[in-house]
Amino acid sequence: MFWDNLWEILTVTTIWELLIIFFAKIVEVSLGTLRSILIVKGYRTPAVVLALVEIMIWVFVASTVITGLAASPMKGIAYGFGFAAGVYFGSVLEQKLAFGKLLIQTIASASKSGEIADRVRELGCGVTMVNAKGKVESKHILMVYTNRRGSQAIIDEIMTIDPTAMIVLNDVSTISGGYIHTGKSLLK
Repeated sequence: MFWDNLWEILTVTTIWELLIIFFAKIVEVSLGTLRSILIVKGYRTPAVVLALVEIMIWVFVASTVITGLAASPMKGIAYGFGFAAGVYFGSVLEQKLAFGKLLIQTIASASKSGEIADRVRELGCGVTMVNAKGKVESKHILMVYTNRRGSQAIIDEIMTIDPTAMIVLNDVSTISGGYIHTGKSLLK
């Protein structure tokens, strides 16, 4: 009797309907993650478009789950797993798209900082260099504003020249004035 009731609960909804709920929720939550990040980074128009699609998916999926939850608890389970997977995939997608700008602050030895600045400038980025004093020796702080997309290649170039350099990354929401490279990276 118990196993029959359990089997009925598990099979009252077709696997296709559960998969649609699961994948629709992944898409909806991923769009929500991207929307939130776009708003924070100042991309309002694309965020509004994503919000419209996101809420339309949510209305249809949530209403399907809520109206059928008593008859099929598996809908709620598929919805929950879809939500969790959507959070993960949304963060992966945002990392791949890499919206926005970064400030790359590099503390490098005085002997290597000139070479680093020259290489970063060759790559099309502006560099500001400030003299600094480390615990043991003179250092330079190099500040580079760049797009998040492609920033890892710049970091790799810096570390190739000075493996002892300390690098700090900060997201930047607003930049005004100065030289900011907005074109495509020269890195291959």
